[in-house]
Amino acid sequence: MSARAAAAAAPVTMYTTGWCGFCARARALLERKGVQWTEINLEDQPERRAEMVERTGRRTVPQIFIGERHIGGADELSALDQTGALDELLRSGAG
Repeated sequence: MSARAAAAAAPVTMYTTGWCGFCARARALLERKGVQWTEINLEDQPERRAEMVERTGRRTVPQIFIGERHIGGADELSALDQTGALDELLRSGAG
């Protein structure tokens, strides 16, 4: 797990792999916004994939949570950012 950048009000957790282009896109967006996140790299921790599938019902990465709210992947994260809803979720705690 790794933490990045400046802290946001709501904790952000992202399940990833190192080779995933969508994961890189999501990381870049969070970095641009100065958001801190916890990264669960499924290559380093393959046993956590079952946890991700149980929490999300999905098998692909990235899978992103703001607080306890499942956001989805990079496309959903980007769509939230484009509408301004991402900033609100980060501020509100999205619990």
